[in-house]
Amino acid sequence: MNNVLFIAPAESGRPLSRHAREALAAAKGLADVMGQKLVVGLLGDDVQAAADSVGGCGASAFLVAQDPALAVSRYATDVAAAEALAKKAQTGVIVAPADTRVSRFAAGLAQRLDGVCDTQLTGLAYKDGKVVATRWYYRQRMVADLTRGERPWVLTVMPGCFDACQTDGSVSVEAVDFQVPETRTEVTGIEAPPADEQTIRPGAELLLVAGAGWMKKQADGATHVDEAGSIILEYLDKTKASLGSSKSLVDFEGDAVLPFLTHMHQIGQTGATPRHPKGLATCCHGEEPHVVGWRFITERRAVNLDAGCGWAHGKADVLYVADAFEVMKKVNELLG
Repeated sequence: MNNVLFIAPAESGRPLSRHAREALAAAKGLADVMGQKLVVGLLGDDVQAAADSVGGCGASAFLVAQDPALAVSRYATDVAAAEALAKKAQTGVIVAPADTRVSRFAAGLAQRLDGVCDTQLTGLAYKDGKVVATRWYYRQRMVADLTRGERPWVLTVMPGCFDACQTDGSVSVEAVDFQVPETRTEVTGIEAPPADEQTIRPGAELLLVAGAGWMKKQADGATHVDEAGSIILEYLDKTKASLGSSKSLVDFEGDAVLPFLTHMHQIGQTGATPRHPKGLATCCHGEEPHVVGWRFITERRAVNLDAGCGWAHGKADVLYVADAFEVMKKVNELLG
């Protein structure tokens, strides 16, 4: 029961997602320091491409649960497949990505295995003979180290906390039999906005954050809300960056607002805490309540006309003292 099992859903004929490869790196690191074997478990319709995308990770076995019913996300089928993988692996620790599909069945998997579950983790370690899981609480302002004696222990890992596993290679997989449960629902399709209309992109390399300065009067004494919106959207379209916002902008109560912003875009003390590798702040002052949401951004840059703003006081790696309208228009022009 000391094996470390990595479990992830796989899309048909496609490599594992970056988030899943990050969770695999976490599982491998834990197995190595524990001196135990790593077992990879994949579930889906056709998972060979996913297995090959991480074939060189050093796992002792690649277990797969494959069935047409696993082509779509459904609790009943996913948890049954994951249970079969866990029992075959004879594992005490199960690591998985904290994506929407895994989050739906992780607690149910722990219950079926008579184990325990902890989710949304940001770190895994092995200290004094114990597995230690790190989790943030209270809007990322308190951190706790968790240990448990119960096994199996199901652990789901947040994105952006580990370097993604990049070791591909052809592998042989071992199919695991499981009973596909009778289902009462049928997935007939997925309705989603076009990718170009999606402005919240957790997997993006870059985060663009807009502040209230976009909505205020400019040098000519007038506001340019429509122009601000077109500049921001053009940049997002060309870079495929993710969009965030300061609280002051999503709460803006002027005559005109940016129609594509919602409170889901809010970054900061009362908003989200994303984990993109790079971040660019525009027209926001970088004060502490806002910068709380930037604590996991590796490289920070900002554009602001105020050379004395919070970004200039050690909160940004680079501050451009300039007009964000002019800077971003020039950037869009250079992007072509």
